[in-house]
Amino acid sequence: MAAHQEKKPSEERKHKSTQNDTRTSQVQWGRAWEVDWFSLASILFLLMFAPLIVYYFIMSCDQYQCSLTDPLIDLLTGNKHLSDIWNKTPILTYRAACIYTLWVAFQMLLYLFIPDFCHKFLPGYVGGVQEGAVTPAGVVNKYEINGLQAWIITHVLWFANAYYFHWFSPTIIFDNWIPLLWCANVLGYAVSTFAMIKSYFFPTNAEDCKFTGNFFYDYMMGIEFNPRIGKWFDFKLFFNGRPGIVAWTLINLSYAAKQQELYGQVTNSMILVNVLQGIYVLDFFWNEAWYLKTIDICHDHFGWYLGWGDCVWLPYLYTLQGLYLVYHPVQLYTANAIGILMLGLIGYYIFRMTNHQKDLFRRTNGNCKIWGKKPEYIECSYMSVDGTKYYSKLMTSGFWGWARHFNYTGDLMGSLAYCLTCGFEHILPYFYIVYMTILLTHRCIRDEHRCFSKYGKDWKRYTAAVPYRLIPGIF
Repeated sequence: MAAHQEKKPSEERKHKSTQNDTRTSQVQWGRAWEVDWFSLASILFLLMFAPLIVYYFIMSCDQYQCSLTDPLIDLLTGNKHLSDIWNKTPILTYRAACIYTLWVAFQMLLYLFIPDFCHKFLPGYVGGVQEGAVTPAGVVNKYEINGLQAWIITHVLWFANAYYFHWFSPTIIFDNWIPLLWCANVLGYAVSTFAMIKSYFFPTNAEDCKFTGNFFYDYMMGIEFNPRIGKWFDFKLFFNGRPGIVAWTLINLSYAAKQQELYGQVTNSMILVNVLQGIYVLDFFWNEAWYLKTIDICHDHFGWYLGWGDCVWLPYLYTLQGLYLVYHPVQLYTANAIGILMLGLIGYYIFRMTNHQKDLFRRTNGNCKIWGKKPEYIECSYMSVDGTKYYSKLMTSGFWGWARHFNYTGDLMGSLAYCLTCGFEHILPYFYIVYMTILLTHRCIRDEHRCFSKYGKDWKRYTAAVPYRLIPGIF
């Protein structure tokens, strides 16, 4: 989507006269002002059970070799009680607390105090100070994009330690995995609670806050749109990318080191997980400036959903394949390994090229070529809460002419490839593809609801031109 702002003073009356027609788009930009019973029930369910789901999965690997059914069977048959399982769970340790504190502090140091230099010598990479999208209140925030730099520095130090300094074992993350879980939970709840208190007493921008009056919904989905401390510490950008996604590849490397320690080799399935998920992580940081235009930054407010989710849910459940392979090393047949690799690479290609087409179209305002031709698009308009009118173009060419969210299709192909590396003996590694399917399908519906509220009849024209959401001809 390409957009520009209409700023002519003479149009102010016209803006106001059309404001009633776009009132719905204003309230739906971001999250809801009011909470229906289904949304509240969903929020309460997630607040209560999401932490238990994470604990159950990690505990199942630690005590039951990654079986999701054996703990339930033990409890239902009376072989064990909840207290037995809990008493065998490693507790928070001083060592884990020190590791986690140093980790988060180090990532904050890289984020705040080392300006990006990668964009000065990496062709095509966009880093340094970049502008985000216009917020509902009409604010344009600036961000220091240095995630790729932080990832490189972190991993250079990791490998330097593993092969030269030997300050700590490469298995340190796996060896402290459950004690680190408690540390991650402390940070997740702390930052979510702080963000909520901040929104009441010292918000960064009061006009970008949304209060529903429902404590649970506001805590879960957030009140402030872009909470910040000082000029540069942006909660959303930091917690979305650091510390969780930088840690993602380190966690997988620690799993591989543990496999080497236990079995004397690293299986090809573990290598595949490290390579495929490493590509995804590197892509995220290479395109961090593009990420400023995605739904997480442009629509989601910062609450428990992002704060706790980025600290706990992402690093613990997105890395289940590597964790499973520590307990169940799988050596794939060469043909199977090649097939999984191709599935992952094709999925990544679709994911990246689809997003590239959209970004190119947006940057050039449609003055570009997609698949060798000038792109087709539908023109539409919308209003921000301050009454300013904006114009957009919705592309209907390239992959975006195949389906409205074909980038998600590529993402799901990659997610399936991660899971297939683990074979078919247990269902635990396949949680990721199930979760991603639910998440991305929900995002499709949520995004389209907002777009319809934002663009109105123009969105209907777009869906008529591109009738499928994810799979051309099917859905």
